[in-house]
Amino acid sequence: MPASFAQTAPAQGARTILVMGDSLSAAYGLSAAQGWVALTADRVNKTQPGWRVVNASISGETTAGGASRIAGELKRNRPAVVVIELGANDGLRGLPLQQTRSNLERMIKLSQAAGAKVLLVGMRMPPNLGRDYTQGFERSFSDLSKLHKTAFLPFLLEPIALDRSAFQADNLHPIASAQPKLRDHVWKSLAPLLK
Repeated sequence: MPASFAQTAPAQGARTILVMGDSLSAAYGLSAAQGWVALTADRVNKTQPGWRVVNASISGETTAGGASRIAGELKRNRPAVVVIELGANDGLRGLPLQQTRSNLERMIKLSQAAGAKVLLVGMRMPPNLGRDYTQGFERSFSDLSKLHKTAFLPFLLEPIALDRSAFQADNLHPIASAQPKLRDHVWKSLAPLLK
């Protein structure tokens, strides 16, 4: 079930930030209000009048799922900014890099064709998948961002990645107290798109 809900009251003519993500953006294991997307929506509400955040993230989502849903979300929400935070589930399943890249590229192109600015949020994989895969996976995000001139955040979990205590027992999903760090990290790349 998508966590597709407007985080802030849609003011008349409000411009929309659409977040297309996986469990890292859907506040897995937490209440929705504790996740970095909801915290970002709170900040937007206070500091960016005329903007709202819609979180269309789904736990377990792959880039294929995002690519199949993006057209409908663009039509429904008419966003001015699209944040794409997908790929972790592809990597954890060892899906072909070209498939992940093609799906992300489809989402970027459709978002830009709809007139939205794009923030592509990168992900990194643990080294047990092998150097070629992990390096290729990481490079897919930076290459696509350069190619399509999107805003780019290289690694969502950068501020907490080396802190085991920042993660839930599964060692994959950040705890509630780590979410403000993720919000602040994303904000540095997102805020310029709201001007």
